Amino acid sequence: MKLLVINNLASGPGDGGIYDFARAFLEDGDEMVVRATDGATPIANLLSNASDFDAVVASGGDGTVTAVSFALANTGIPILPFPAGTANLLAMNLAQPDEARVLAKITRQRTCLEFDLGELEFDGHTVGFGMIAGAGYDAKIMQDAQPNKKALGAIAYAGAALANPLPQVSHFTLTLDGRTVESDGIGVLIVNFSRIQFDIPLTHGNNPRDGKFEVAILKAQNAFELIPALLAGILDREGDFPGRSDSVEVHKARVVRVEADPPMNIQFDGEVIDATTPFTARVLEEAATFIMSEEGYRTFKRTEDEEGDEDEQVSNTESEYTKGTDADKTQQTSNDTLNIDASAPGNNASAPHANFA
Repeated sequence: MKLLVINNLASGPGDGGIYDFARAFLEDGDEMVVRATDGATPIANLLSNASDFDAVVASGGDGTVTAVSFALANTGIPILPFPAGTANLLAMNLAQPDEARVLAKITRQRTCLEFDLGELEFDGHTVGFGMIAGAGYDAKIMQDAQPNKKALGAIAYAGAALANPLPQVSHFTLTLDGRTVESDGIGVLIVNFSRIQFDIPLTHGNNPRDGKFEVAILKAQNAFELIPALLAGILDREGDFPGRSDSVEVHKARVVRVEADPPMNIQFDGEVIDATTPFTARVLEEAATFIMSEEGYRTFKRTEDEEGDEDEQVSNTESEYTKGTDADKTQQTSNDTLNIDASAPGNNASAPHANFA
């Protein structure tokens, strides 16, 4: 089997977990090519021959995984999000394990599902996002958390939120699939995957495979007014009581235009950029192909088949996951090297997929 590993040296604590993964993964006949960046080399430049590999491992935080996914959008190339960043929210939303040996096992199995990505346009630039893009209070939190991320991890975000109790209030004009919505508030969130730090769901009923964003308007006039919504997210993780708070208003849309007066700073997947509103976000439907654990596979399978008999769903899902795993055992390649280098020709074997109507 041939793997291409994209390793972001600037992500997270730099604990070298990706090399534990390499030791756990490599077997006779395997080849692994590792390409590194510290941010100076664009990730897209490291993926020019990604189709020559059986799968791509994105080692870094949410920004790294998104950059790899956006560069490989709609190619069908399997991607393993390897959690080596600070928050690793995408891996958490996918119910991925964090042990190198288990990640190596599911990579070899290569059972995949397709997920939506977001495309963000602002000031003449286009970038991708996998988790959440937004403007206002969330961008301020991301910006202020930056200096302490490596030392404090997820706690840095909580500290930044507490340090900004009175964020800027703007008047928002949102265009949602052609429909206009106006509101005052401290921020707007364009949500693809909804679970954030400490496994708190921003919205309920989230499905990052349905071709729509959830658009959350933070209508609060200060951070304190968001506390009821935060507590509801903590106490009602499954969304059994949808009426959470008047301070958050949620819509669904495929294309979202956000304008703010006065303008607000923008962030995507925790990356704060030197730009302000307006911006436009579009869904790229099922554009990313992620390698899944059995738990993650079953979770998203149940979400889509929730109207059927649950016991039958679980049984069928286990069978489909195992079937994909068994089929992949015959797909091996012919080299046994670990190259810390930039190019190697090869053949791309197709990954088993689960596609549900």
